[in-house]
Amino acid sequence: VQLQASGGGLVQPGGSLRLSCAASGFTFSENTMAWYRQAPGKTREMVATITVGGNTWYGDSVNARFTISRDNSKNTVYLQMNTLKPEDTAVYLCNTRGPSTSYIDYWGQGTQVTVSS
Repeated sequence: VQLQASGGGLVQPGGSLRLSCAASGFTFSENTMAWYRQAPGKTREMVATITVGGNTWYGDSVNARFTISRDNSKNTVYLQMNTLKPEDTAVYLCNTRGPSTSYIDYWGQGTQVTVSS
């Protein structure tokens, strides 16, 4: 199982970024996909989740600003982040869990997002 996240970078407050996570090594369409984030000194938190059927959930701190989506034809999950705030600064990690991976959590290496002026 491989999860390759990309799209992070430095952005000013109020700006936008789109993260991508390319998946391989399992049947993408059978698994729930999620984005988590971890800032220095803080616990890892769920940012957004999308199920096989397209149902989505968001963390309270990002609801209405971030949008998760998936393209099963490309084995890729996306995170559109708008109206970014300094407190969104973190390493963003891609996660998968589901029948195709025996309900074991797998994680990508993460991509750094820094929101600063």
